[in-house]
Amino acid sequence: MDLIDTNGPASSSTSPRSGAPISTPLAGESATGTGKTIINDGVVAKVAGIAAREVSGVHALGGGAARALGAIREAMNNTDVSQGISVEVGETQVAVDVTIVAEYPVQLQQVADDIRSSVIRAIEDLVGLEVTEVNVTIIDIHLPSDDADAEPNKAALR
Repeated sequence: MDLIDTNGPASSSTSPRSGAPISTPLAGESATGTGKTIINDGVVAKVAGIAAREVSGVHALGGGAARALGAIREAMNNTDVSQGISVEVGETQVAVDVTIVAEYPVQLQQVADDIRSSVIRAIEDLVGLEVTEVNVTIIDIHLPSDDADAEPNKAALR
């Protein structure tokens, strides 16, 4: 069976709006065009959340209510990676607020600095916006004994 291209050769393609020929850039050439890229605030929050979670010393993101909802989402295999993240996105800049629970014993200032670096790098590299500030709020410290205490409660629920 022979395949026939009914659109004609690629070089004779035309724009549906203007009828003008469309040229495809060759390898090594940049595509220059006009248009607007819109990146939703939720996308920026997810990028920041993923970057913050990757930092050593971060136990969880978000406050008590957000973590409770996150536990329910996790039980249903639906994780919210932007939990504990708030962003204010402008035309070219973004400000980020991160709320975390830190592991014990970590240097809290170091964890906060590492979160700032990770979030700034991720947003500037992936999203292309300038990060004006990253505010980190540490609302709690997770103790290893908290996990041991929680295990009997999980068993009692089953």
